[in-house]
Amino acid sequence: MEKIVERFISYAKINTQSDESSKTCPTTRGQLELAHRVMDEMQRIGLDDVAVDKNGYLTATLPGNIKTNVPVIGFIAHFDTSPEFTGEGVNPQIVEFTGKDITLNKKDNIILSPDRFPLLKNYTGQQIITTDGNTLLGADDKAGIAEIITAMEFLKEHPEIPHGKIRIGFTPDEEIGRGADRFDVQAFGAEFAYTVDGSGIGELEYENFNAAKAKITINGLNVHPGYSKDKMKNSILIAMELNHMLPASEIPQHTENYEGFFHLLGISGSVERTTTDYIIRDHDRERFEMRKKLLAKSIDYLNLKYGEQTVDLEMMDQYYNMKEKILPVFHVVDLALKAIQAAGITPKTIPIRGGTDGSKLSYMDLPCPNLFGGGHNFHSRYEFIPVRSMEKAVEVIVNIAKMNAEEHTTSVSSPVHQ
Repeated sequence: MEKIVERFISYAKINTQSDESSKTCPTTRGQLELAHRVMDEMQRIGLDDVAVDKNGYLTATLPGNIKTNVPVIGFIAHFDTSPEFTGEGVNPQIVEFTGKDITLNKKDNIILSPDRFPLLKNYTGQQIITTDGNTLLGADDKAGIAEIITAMEFLKEHPEIPHGKIRIGFTPDEEIGRGADRFDVQAFGAEFAYTVDGSGIGELEYENFNAAKAKITINGLNVHPGYSKDKMKNSILIAMELNHMLPASEIPQHTENYEGFFHLLGISGSVERTTTDYIIRDHDRERFEMRKKLLAKSIDYLNLKYGEQTVDLEMMDQYYNMKEKILPVFHVVDLALKAIQAAGITPKTIPIRGGTDGSKLSYMDLPCPNLFGGGHNFHSRYEFIPVRSMEKAVEVIVNIAKMNAEEHTTSVSSPVHQ
């Protein structure tokens, strides 16, 4: 416990927020700083082939300790934290949670309350790591990194546990959708992998959103408001009109489970020119395509109403539902379910209401479901992670490695019955 807590807290203190406006890879220097710190740590543990490439991708190998050839497994996590909330000056706190409100910041009266966040009640009597109320924590996904490294160190120190070759990969810029863009799947050399990038204890995810983003520019016409009748074209009002044309109930705060949405991320402008940014999400591919068509047709209508080139749309797909790639190799899910159960945890298979590196990697021929990391309330000042959940994530990773070896060793050595 002390080792994984110390490891995670040291990672959390490094600001690794990604930056969508940057054209470099990684997009921020803090990610490289963490990559090199983790690289040094992996070398001290005694892993092989430890290297950080020019783009900030860190890979390493734990060699197998059995003679039987078994599928090479990968474990993957990401360095960056969300650009949506500050990661500068992270000051983690270890709290014995008694079931009552936790004061994160006494000065500003910032409270982490089980009344507001009922999931907290599941961890009564446990140690949890929180923020000091001023930043995010970074459990997404520095917990995943700490858990993978701790599991590899445990396997290194316990050679009696059988396992095949294991590959480790840590990526930059996952939070802005670029984590898998420069990942060399062929060089990684795993038959399948798991991202350790999920939330609460026991969760296993092999479904995620289909995703697109849209940047919309509205060109207006400004005239003195006292003399603007039949002349002014207020781009702000047209942007509002467009938003009202989309289903009012199909937004993040009104949807759950498999329900998709349109999400207005930002709006800025003036009478003359306004820009808006949306993300479009749906688990079902057909409904996803219908959502994109609805947005496009709404803009066509506004251009018909207000004149050609009033509204300009730039829309691009970001990632797709990994389920399409996981179902044909469902044994990778079955293996993880057994590993979770062996750790004394009830598995929870739920759809991801977002995406992971695993979704893109699955479409790059590396099937990659998502394992829990243990954290909650990601991307916010109320983020927290129970220490026991981190320990159990380590145990599940070790179980996957062990069971993969045992299953294939048994299948090779057992006689074939006709």
